[in-house]
Amino acid sequence: MRRMEITRAGLRIVLGVVYFAAGVAHLRLPGPFVRITPDWVPMPELVVAATGVAEILGAFALLFMPALRRAAGVALALYAVCVFPANIKHAFEGIDFGGFMQGWAYHGPRLAFQPIFVWWALFAGGTIDWPFRKSRSSV
Repeated sequence: MRRMEITRAGLRIVLGVVYFAAGVAHLRLPGPFVRITPDWVPMPELVVAATGVAEILGAFALLFMPALRRAAGVALALYAVCVFPANIKHAFEGIDFGGFMQGWAYHGPRLAFQPIFVWWALFAGGTIDWPFRKSRSSV
């Protein structure tokens, strides 16, 4: 395997495990996720449950269904964009999460890392190669 494919496979495994664990957490312990859901989101309990199922299905497809890998990567990237308002609410309203208060030492990097999650899902799913693809010079 080429270095990029080895890197992609490793990142895919880590991301799949992270999303699977997050999905299970959404379903088993929805309370903290409901609390950070923005007020404008209708039926937050249902949305949290649906996002948990989406994370689990996305992780499963990313890891075990090569034919759906690209779609799973795009879906998980879009998911990361869609949950950003919850991350912002969590940070700016200082909501405890599972009995723990996270300060800006957690929230600052977490918010800044969100675009990385989007890239990660797209790269792990095989939608993009950046920054590993060699540039084509038109010399």
